[in-house]
Amino acid sequence: MSKIRLFFAAVCWSISLLAAAVEDASASVKSVTPYEAVELITNGLLEIIPRYQDSYEENPEPLFLALDELLSERVDFEFIAYNVMGPYRKQASPQQRKQFAQTFRRDLIETYGRGLFVYGNQEVVLLPMDELAPGKRRATVYQEIRGNGRAFPLQYTMGLNKLGEWKVTNLVMNGINLGKTFRNQFLQRAQEFDGDIDRVIANWSAKPIDTQAAKQPAGAGK
Repeated sequence: MSKIRLFFAAVCWSISLLAAAVEDASASVKSVTPYEAVELITNGLLEIIPRYQDSYEENPEPLFLALDELLSERVDFEFIAYNVMGPYRKQASPQQRKQFAQTFRRDLIETYGRGLFVYGNQEVVLLPMDELAPGKRRATVYQEIRGNGRAFPLQYTMGLNKLGEWKVTNLVMNGINLGKTFRNQFLQRAQEFDGDIDRVIANWSAKPIDTQAAKQPAGAGK
């Protein structure tokens, strides 16, 4: 009898420790502010960019995999993909939305990765942010990639989800709104395939976005 009691006590203790660990992890994610979330991305980029600086042009795949891992907890890929579908998102089934989010994720990461290497000898700088007003559920955080005497501005649109987590919900790179640009591409494909969402997803391959050609918005970097 005593052995059974000891066994159940050990099980209960293990469960309580696990629950505490999960609660701590959840609290840690929720306590991250929009600025801190982008700061974590910035710190990751400071490690990733030098690592793949020399090999990127010949083999960009390792870079994209590293960026996928870095952004997985900070970017709401499903939310962005949902918005990219525009008016067709309401027509799409949950399975179609999920499938497109998986397909689209690769395009977003590749565009982001290629944009990071527009300039050589990059320096990643996170710009100061005003204090977040209480109750606010959206925020914008500014970052710059600096190199060769030029500045490549990035805007991270942040949203507070139902779990209390701040996630990236859109990106503007060098003045190009990626969410809007991809949405226009989706609408063009949907028209091409007479609104057949399955065909749009099956044939989805986003057109390359030249972030280097965009004009730097006035005031960027200030």
